[in-house]
Amino acid sequence: MLLKIAWRNIWRNRLRSGVVITSIILGIWSGLFVIALSAGLNEQRKVSVIENSISHLQYHHPQFLDDRNSKYVVAEVDEIVRQLESDTAVKSFTLRSLVNGMASSARGGNGVVINGVDAEKERQVTTIADHVLDGSFLPDEGRFPVVIGEALAKKMNVRIRSKVVLTFQDANSEIVAGAFRVAGIYKTVSSKYDEMNIFVRRSDMQDLLQTDNAVNEIAVLMNDFEAIPPFVEKERNTYPELSIQPWNEIAPELGYADEMMEIFLYLFLGILLAALAFGVVNTMLMAVLERKRELGMLMSVGMNKWRIFSMITFETISIALAGGPIGILLAYATIHYFQSVGLDLSMWAEGLQNFGIDTMVYPHLETKYYWSLAIMVVVMAILASIYPARKALSMNPAEAVRAI
Repeated sequence: MLLKIAWRNIWRNRLRSGVVITSIILGIWSGLFVIALSAGLNEQRKVSVIENSISHLQYHHPQFLDDRNSKYVVAEVDEIVRQLESDTAVKSFTLRSLVNGMASSARGGNGVVINGVDAEKERQVTTIADHVLDGSFLPDEGRFPVVIGEALAKKMNVRIRSKVVLTFQDANSEIVAGAFRVAGIYKTVSSKYDEMNIFVRRSDMQDLLQTDNAVNEIAVLMNDFEAIPPFVEKERNTYPELSIQPWNEIAPELGYADEMMEIFLYLFLGILLAALAFGVVNTMLMAVLERKRELGMLMSVGMNKWRIFSMITFETISIALAGGPIGILLAYATIHYFQSVGLDLSMWAEGLQNFGIDTMVYPHLETKYYWSLAIMVVVMAILASIYPARKALSMNPAEAVRAI
């Protein structure tokens, strides 16, 4: 009976109740979509870095991480390769020769990271080859090909077939220089990465370094994220002399962003519901004061305080439940749609590329957040009902029945 009375009471003033319910629907819908957009941006940035450079985990000589000197190579490469090839948890891997150097053209020079890679292996681990705009990714034919980023190509004013001189130190700390021809120009979502990284054949790097083992890094791509921690632990026990790091240790800012994102999501939901709660409290307080005489009569004829409190609480929950589920369903439908087709942010392309984010964003939100929000809406409604209900209980029945 109380539920029936409460439901009818909220529709006494259809306009006011409709405005509050609509504000709940729009607030939840927009809030969830903003959260899904933020989660999508964070996920795409993480995936972009993993797919374009760091992979899921990497092997290094411990001292290589300190000064990136080419003389610090990964020992027991052949044994590690055999082990990776036989492990079913490993999707693919690639060997790299890495050295900091200078890329020079007739226009000028720029500091770069020279990545000596095996073209076919690199295609299986990273997506750099898929981002080549002009030319090809390290073809087998030709002498000393190099693939550079579009941002670097513009800065150095070079194009396909242009000559680029790479200068760096070999394992004996002697200066080595080689003339390369631009075979391809690539463009990823990060202009900073494109400006700093160039790719050459690892065999060409070994010729210039005059060594048979120029492997400074082994990058591994796993079949799924859950397999990474146990695999890293196993490899660290097998090769204690090497530095073996998962993606969140190689790029700790990505792991930190993942941890902070969940905190941000719940904090944002809390602030959103707190703002909506003020609107609900205001509406219910007005409803209580307008019905002061009616509430006084109910108390005078014997309705106890618990029933009065329950009626006001049910009214508040009814308003929340009238708008909450609709807002959640509307948000789910919107997020699901844009998760499939994407949201084009190309008008902010330059700013997004500085942060390594693609212009086509795909919002997404885990199912647990929808359930969490549903529970939070009910809790918010209960808390929002306390003050109006207490205000009703504080009325003196004799004075309330005489109210105009």
